[in-house]
Amino acid sequence: MGTSTRRGFLGFVSASAAGLLPGRAAAAATSDEPACILTPQADEGPFYSDPKLVRSDVTEGKAGVPLTLRLRVIEAGPCTAIGGARVDIWHCDAKGLYSAFPGQGDAHNIDASSQTFLRGTQTTDAAGWVSFNTIYPGWYDGRTTHIHFKVFLDDRTVLTGQTFLPDALNEFIYTRVPDYGGRARQRMVINANDHVIERSDPEHRAFCAVKEERDRYVASLTLGVDRRAEATVGRAAAPPPGLRNGPPPGPPPAGMFGRPIKDRLAALVPGLKPRR
Repeated sequence: MGTSTRRGFLGFVSASAAGLLPGRAAAAATSDEPACILTPQADEGPFYSDPKLVRSDVTEGKAGVPLTLRLRVIEAGPCTAIGGARVDIWHCDAKGLYSAFPGQGDAHNIDASSQTFLRGTQTTDAAGWVSFNTIYPGWYDGRTTHIHFKVFLDDRTVLTGQTFLPDALNEFIYTRVPDYGGRARQRMVINANDHVIERSDPEHRAFCAVKEERDRYVASLTLGVDRRAEATVGRAAAPPPGLRNGPPPGPPPAGMFGRPIKDRLAALVPGLKPRR
């Protein structure tokens, strides 16, 4: 999208989506006092790959709404910043595709095995921060919008998790920005019925705080880790090739889209009362 169009879009979203972040998550990420609790572990999923690319810009020319992701690593309990930690991130593009894997897309015929887009590694500074320039992630069948991360200390994985974005903003971007459109199905899984959130993060501790800047969104999250811990969530088994980016044509498998949502608008906007 052009610069003038993007700026107008960002300005409109700031007015329509302001204040929609879950209170606890926003406080944890933006307060002067960091969150001193452990960040929940979550499934690594089938799409992890380490291309060994130490970089802050992971876009590789991918189209989408500009997003900067800022993560701060601290030790849960004493709240001390952890410098020198390795942080990996990875997520799908605007159409729900991951790099490094075949069998993707609505027709399951897209092979991105040789690509490395939207993956990268950074090392935390003395204050515990890393920053990645990327695009706002898209979605794929069976999951809500998310970004994966790993934290390593002394070559040990001490945290494998996922961070989530405010669903009112997700919905606006997916229905208004052309880069995210043209999908064969409606997005059925949102934050309110995503199985990973329900199982691993019911208190929304891994939800980003998002703010608008002149030409991008900035998402921030504090990651509380235990220096002595090993990751307790293992890598999920890879799905069959035909399910890597959604089910085959026809009726979806039972349970594919999580529990039914009776009032989508109320589920998307925190605090909005369900319609009778």
